[in-house]
Amino acid sequence: MTSRTARFVIVGAGIHGLSTAWHLARELRARNEEPDVLVLDKSDVGAGASGIACGVVRNNYFQPAMRRLMAHSVSIWESDRAAFAYHPVGYLQLGPEGMRADVRQIFHEQQAIGYPSTFVEGEAESRAYLRGLFGDWRAEGITCVLHEHRGGFANNLASLRGLAARAEAAGARILPGVQVTAIDADSRTVATDQGLIRCEQVVIAAGPWTRDLWAMLDLPATVAVRDADGAMNRAPMWSYWLVQEGTLKVDPESFTDAGGKPPPVVHVDSDAPLSDDEGPITDQPWGIYYKPDPYFGGIQGGSMPRRLDEPADAVAVDPYGPQRSAYTSGADFARLWTAALAHCHERLAGTRHRYAEGPSGGIGCFTPDSFPVFDRFGDFAYLIADSNHGYKMIGVGALVAAELMGEQQELLEPFRFARYERGALHPTSNSPFPWS
Repeated sequence: MTSRTARFVIVGAGIHGLSTAWHLARELRARNEEPDVLVLDKSDVGAGASGIACGVVRNNYFQPAMRRLMAHSVSIWESDRAAFAYHPVGYLQLGPEGMRADVRQIFHEQQAIGYPSTFVEGEAESRAYLRGLFGDWRAEGITCVLHEHRGGFANNLASLRGLAARAEAAGARILPGVQVTAIDADSRTVATDQGLIRCEQVVIAAGPWTRDLWAMLDLPATVAVRDADGAMNRAPMWSYWLVQEGTLKVDPESFTDAGGKPPPVVHVDSDAPLSDDEGPITDQPWGIYYKPDPYFGGIQGGSMPRRLDEPADAVAVDPYGPQRSAYTSGADFARLWTAALAHCHERLAGTRHRYAEGPSGGIGCFTPDSFPVFDRFGDFAYLIADSNHGYKMIGVGALVAAELMGEQQELLEPFRFARYERGALHPTSNSPFPWS
C-alpha cells in the first residue's frame, strides 16, 4: 500500500473502531452510498485493551449520562447474544453504609429510564438477599444491594471477531499490521508505515494509544479544568493506570448461585478491615469485582487500578508490547483480591495458591476526570477516548456513526471536550474506584 483513498478511516480495531465501522458501513449502504470505510490497526483485531478486557457489561453508574449511555449499549449486546458471545447473567453492586445513599440514587434513576433492577437496603436485609443467592455468603458490613437484572459479561476476543465479521459483511475493510505515523488535517491525509491515505474523515479509536494520536493532531498535552468553585486549573490530558486483574483457577462451572445457575457478576465495595492468614492487608476502603468465566478458565476479576507514576513513552506507544510484563498486577493485588474473595465466600477460603496472572487488565489511558471524550476536533478528526470504560460501551459506535453522517446524538453531548473549560463535569460517588 503506497497511496490510497477512503471516505472514512478508523484507527483502531477494538470495540469502538469495529462498532463504528459496522454501523457506519451499514448506514452508508442504507443510503445507497458506497460503504467506503477503512479500519487500520497496527497489530490485529483485538490486539489491544479490548482483546484482554474482563468483559463485564453493566449499567451501575452514579453519573446519569453514563447510565443512559450504558442502557443503549446493553441493548446492542442483547441484540445478538451469540455473535457477541454475551452472557446476560445480571450484575450485583454491593456497598457499605457510606455508599448506601449513592446506590439508592442509582436505583431510582435506573427505574426512571426503565432499566430493571432490585434494591435492598439494611444490613440484615442485604445479608438475607445475598444468602438467598449464595449459600456461603459471609461478608459483614454490606448495607445495600443493587441487583441489575440486565447486563452480565461477554468473551472479549469472540465478541470482537463477531463485530469484525459484521463490519466486513456491511462492506467495511479491515487492514491489520498498518501503523499510523502522522495525521494532517490540512491535506486530509493519514500517513502510515505502508503509505499515505487520503480521506474525508478520520476517527481515532485507539484506546491506550490515544495520547500519541492526540499529539499527531497538535492538540494540547494539558487542559484547563474549571472546578466546582469556578477556579481554573491545568491538568494533564492523559494519565495511565494499571487495571489490576487476575484469575482464580477453580472450575468456573462449580461457582454457581444457590439454584445451581451461573451467578450475576459481583462488585463489592467495602470499608471492612481485610486480612488473611498472614495478617492484616488493609483498613482502607477496598473494592473487587468477579465472575466465573469459562473463557478465562476460573473466577476472573479485579480490584482498584493503580496509577502509573512514570508513564514512559513506551507505555503510550505500545502498552501491550514486550514491556507489558513490567506492568503486571503483582503480589499485592493477588493477596488483596483472593483475600477479598474469601472474605465474601466460604467456599473460596484457602484458595490463594490457585491465583494466576493472566492476559487481562492491562494499561488504561484516562482523561482528566476519568470519563470519556467523544467529540470532533476541527472538521477532519473525530475522537473516541473511552477513559478505560470502553469494552462494555459497544453502542458508542452506533452513535458516533450517526454523528459522522451529520446527526448529532444527545447521548454523547455530556462527553464533549468543552466540558472541562465549562466546569460541566460528571458527579462523583463515594466508591473507592477512581472512575466513579
